[in-house]
Amino acid sequence: MKTLLVLYSYHHHNTEKIAKVFAKIFDAEIKNPKEIKPEELQGYDLVGFGSGIYSAKHDESILELADELPQVTGMKAFLFSTAGITGKSKASKDHATIREKLESKGYTIVDEFQCKGFNTNSFLRLFGGMNKGRPNAQDLKNAEEFAQKLKKDYK
Repeated sequence: MKTLLVLYSYHHHNTEKIAKVFAKIFDAEIKNPKEIKPEELQGYDLVGFGSGIYSAKHDESILELADELPQVTGMKAFLFSTAGITGKSKASKDHATIREKLESKGYTIVDEFQCKGFNTNSFLRLFGGMNKGRPNAQDLKNAEEFAQKLKKDYK
């Protein structure tokens, strides 16, 4: 299964840590959205879109790429992110914008992953941030289990 990970990870490289776990399981390339020509995604069986969460959504560079993608039929994608505050309903809201953009282009979102990430945005830096040390070993293990299951289910 040829897999690509589209990643934007900036501040503390939290999401990059998760992407590296996925890349190992899927034997996948990791590319920044700015390095991708929209039509090249059609050469993959599965594409993961991931970034930190900024103002309750993926980074603008990921969203802009999604806007530029050509229409496809049934291409499989998954979403992933790290965020200061997490939870099943929070992840669903955080991923809503990218999910809607990709689904409108014909992508099928097969699964989603989110875990906590170290956050020093805004006023949080004055207090040393939140979620220091995250993603931690358990988060990385959860990411590995997520990827193994996805690989098995969509081989």
